[in-house]
Amino acid sequence: MEEYIVSARKYRPTSFDTVVGQQALTTTLKNAVKSGKLAHAYLFCGPRGVGKTTCARIFAKAINCLTPTPDGEACGQCESCQAFNEQRSFNIFELDAASNNSVEHIKTLMEQTRIPPQVGKYKVFIIDEVHMLSTAAFNAFLKTLEEPPAHVIFILATTEKHKILPTILSRCQIYDFERMTVRNTIDHLKSVADKEGIAYEEEALAVIAEKADGGMRDALSIFDQAASFCQGNITYQKVIEDLNVLDSENYFQLVDLAVQNKVAEAMVLLNGIIAKGFDGGLLIGGLAKHVRNVLMARDPQTLPLLEVSDQQRERYQQQAQKCPIPFLYKALQLMNQCDINYRQSSNKRLLVELTIIEIAQITQPDEGAGSGRRPRRLKSLFKYLTPQAQPKQAAQQVAAAKPVVSTPSDTTDTADSATTVTADAPQTPASTAQPTTYSATARPQLKSSVGFSWNNLRQMAKPKKMHIIPGTLDANDPNAATKDEEQAFSQQDLELQWMSMCNRMPQRLSGVATRMKNMNPVITDFPAVEVVVENQLALEQLEEIKGSIVNTLKLYLHNKSITLSLRVAEHHEQVRILTRREQYELMEKANPSIAKLRELLSLELA
Repeated sequence: MEEYIVSARKYRPTSFDTVVGQQALTTTLKNAVKSGKLAHAYLFCGPRGVGKTTCARIFAKAINCLTPTPDGEACGQCESCQAFNEQRSFNIFELDAASNNSVEHIKTLMEQTRIPPQVGKYKVFIIDEVHMLSTAAFNAFLKTLEEPPAHVIFILATTEKHKILPTILSRCQIYDFERMTVRNTIDHLKSVADKEGIAYEEEALAVIAEKADGGMRDALSIFDQAASFCQGNITYQKVIEDLNVLDSENYFQLVDLAVQNKVAEAMVLLNGIIAKGFDGGLLIGGLAKHVRNVLMARDPQTLPLLEVSDQQRERYQQQAQKCPIPFLYKALQLMNQCDINYRQSSNKRLLVELTIIEIAQITQPDEGAGSGRRPRRLKSLFKYLTPQAQPKQAAQQVAAAKPVVSTPSDTTDTADSATTVTADAPQTPASTAQPTTYSATARPQLKSSVGFSWNNLRQMAKPKKMHIIPGTLDANDPNAATKDEEQAFSQQDLELQWMSMCNRMPQRLSGVATRMKNMNPVITDFPAVEVVVENQLALEQLEEIKGSIVNTLKLYLHNKSITLSLRVAEHHEQVRILTRREQYELMEKANPSIAKLRELLSLELA
């Protein structure tokens, strides 16, 4: 029985003309051989299985050929070529850097460079996987690589160029090999199949070429595998069965069903695909590639970007006429998002199904409720989650604060555009909103938030959104703070308006506002308010804006009789200001449920 040789070795190129897909590089090397202008070091880099080591061998053979052809190829008849073909040449050495990566191996190599060639002009050293050399070995190699003997040429090959030291790269002529295109791979597989007498379908060879992912050696290995499985007749169905590749017909059907909004049929097809053992993530990736090809097939300019067989290209063109461009763009966006979230998803099948459903509803017209489509805008689920106040307490709080929820356009207002406290004059509201009534049982509505926050308080306290009690003057009246209002307010109302005033203060008073947030105004003898400050400096700062503070409190608390007194805290009244962490620890001590909530939400203290 004749010894079997795999196709990757049996049909390995032996001349530059038989190298597939690297025409520019092979032409450059042949011209160098013809002109005799040879560098002392070459670096061949590129993906696996694209011909780096093969070209290095052909180049080394052509360099030492005694009678090269006019176009720079080796003759194959001289003693040097015969010795190379029979693997007995003493002028061409191959070194695997993966297993010979130490300094001692490089030193041994350097000693061999001193001996001149016996036949031919040059000694050629081919070092494969050169990126595997250690740093010390690279450094030992530097001097010889830069100034080798005149009869020595180094050819380095690697798949990982970025791992090679820059000092090595600067001493070599660098040749970057390209990935094999699907078209080149199919053509080469056809020639191999013809030489082997194997029948084939071009679509089957296209599947092999796509599976090889740009490597000719991988393509030939897969070809041998498929040839063994198919027993000399390589068909499309047998190849996808042998390689466990999802039939492209499934992608065409999914896109057709999605364009027709047939969600149920798409779900049945998806279930059949998953039932065959195909992963949902691979399905989404393959479908995204398919939709991308359909998009490329719409324009004749992008049609050459399809790396498929001629029959497949025609099918893509036919389906492209049925698919609107917005549908293709949106489908690609949805599948890309699914691909990003797939690994983190705990229910991967559900994620894939939801993605297919959304794709199948892209072209579906809006049909209102019950159409099965995702609504364009989701309503807030937290609109009414603010706790309902008791009727008696609500009446007092509403009378004091009277805020309402701002509209979406109001959320874009900056803090500087709101009413601020300054030392020049009392601030007046700038809004022209019409006064409205406020019922005793109503309460403020906070959008997209549960509870109060600084932004909520700022929006609630804006005078341009104040509700006016029936029978009183408009809050836009410059004299509103001095009208005959004697409305009662509680300590809680006072603290709320104090904090809101601090949040509205302009940037130039940010330091004063920060201090004021740590102060606690107290109602001493209603409506007299007292504020205790920590030192004399803070007292002087507050005295400068005291008039504006008083007018602001009168306006927001609706009481013209409010007075404000400031004094420095006595020694026994001085209280150390707690940090945020200390405040949290006190809250946690008072209410252990806060600690459980923090653990449940995996929160960390900032």
